[in-house]
Amino acid sequence: MSRIFAYARVSTIEQDTQNQIAEIKAAGFAVKQHRIIAETVSGSVAIAKRLEFSRLLEKMEQGDVLIVTKLDRLGRDAIDVSSTVARLEALGIRVHCLALGGVDLTSSAGKLTMGVINAVAQFERDLLIERTQSGLARAKAEGKSLGRPPALSIEEQEFVRSELSLGKAVSALARHMKTSRQTIMRARDLK
Repeated sequence: MSRIFAYARVSTIEQDTQNQIAEIKAAGFAVKQHRIIAETVSGSVAIAKRLEFSRLLEKMEQGDVLIVTKLDRLGRDAIDVSSTVARLEALGIRVHCLALGGVDLTSSAGKLTMGVINAVAQFERDLLIERTQSGLARAKAEGKSLGRPPALSIEEQEFVRSELSLGKAVSALARHMKTSRQTIMRARDLK
């Protein structure tokens, strides 16, 4: 007989997992108290690095069911969620997500749903890259300098080149200018 586990996560200590647990129970899942795992950890932390989720995995066995209210409880992004679901499926654990109508993510319908979610996530990443590249190209066309500002002013760069031409060592100049050797070498190469 399958055992049912619930995983609830919030990001800050000001938040509470009780709403997620109540939602799981209201959906008809009878989860014993000792099988409810609640955790306070940022969603940006990969699930593999979450202490309570790791403990949950140690308790679960083939044939068990894991219930979450939303996909973002399981991972920081679609790729993290997909790999987590695949890992659980490989262990013989079914994963149900209430926000997706309680669908078992390891079933055919669940895999289709995950495929669509992954495709949308990839599309959003591609759009972000396109917008970023477009913005950088526009800024460059407008004559704006891109990247981090130089560590040394133009005058300091000229001073560095002058001192180097007189035979001063890169290391000595870096100490004198209170900067790194790499910064001195960059100024040297900006002729």
